[in-house]
Amino acid sequence: MAEKIYLYPVWTRIWHGINAILILLLILTGVSMQYSDPEFNLIRFDFAVSIHNYSGVFLTFNYLFFFIGNLVTSNGRHYRFSWKGLYERLKAQFIYYTFGIFRNESPPFPVQKERKFNPLQQFTYVIAMYILLPVVVITGWAYLYPEILFDRIFGGSGLKVNDFIHVLTGFFLSFFLFVHVYLCTIGATFVSNFKSIVNGYHESH
Repeated sequence: MAEKIYLYPVWTRIWHGINAILILLLILTGVSMQYSDPEFNLIRFDFAVSIHNYSGVFLTFNYLFFFIGNLVTSNGRHYRFSWKGLYERLKAQFIYYTFGIFRNESPPFPVQKERKFNPLQQFTYVIAMYILLPVVVITGWAYLYPEILFDRIFGGSGLKVNDFIHVLTGFFLSFFLFVHVYLCTIGATFVSNFKSIVNGYHESH
C-alpha cells in the first residue's frame, strides 16, 4: 500500500488551480493573438485580447497571494535551496529522469514531509515562479499602460523590446507547463500526482 504524506495545504491547492486555469487561458489567447488570421482565428481577436488582459490582471493578484503565502507560511522553505553541491544534486536527478526511472531505480531524492521537491523541481520552480512569472506579469502590465512606461519613462521607445521579452518569457513558461504536466505522470500511479493537488496527499511508491 502506498504511503500518503500531506504536502499541499488548502491555500496552495486553491492557488495552484486558479494559476493553472489562468496560465492556460493566457497561452491559448496569446497564441491566438500572435498568429491571428482574418480567415481563421483560434479565438476571435477582440475576445482574445480581452480574455488575455483580464487573465493577466487576475494572475497578478493570484501571484501576490502565492508570494505572500510563501512568506508567512512554512511552504516557502521548499523554494529555498543551497548552492553548495547544487550541480551534483541536479545531475543525479537528471540522470534518474533520463535513465534510472526506466530501470525501476529508486529516486535519489524521494519525497518527504520536509522536502516535497527534488533538486531539479526546486530549481526550475524557483526560476519559473520567482523570475519568469514576475517578468511576464511586469511586461504584461507595461502593455496595458504603455503611456506610463514607454511615453513618460522611455520616451516612446522600448515597446518592441517589451514585446520580445513578454513573448519569449511566455514561451518558456509554456514549455515549463508541458514538462511539468509530463513529470506529474511519473508518480506511484499515472494519476496519483494529479490527485495529490486535489486532496493534498502525496502517494509514495
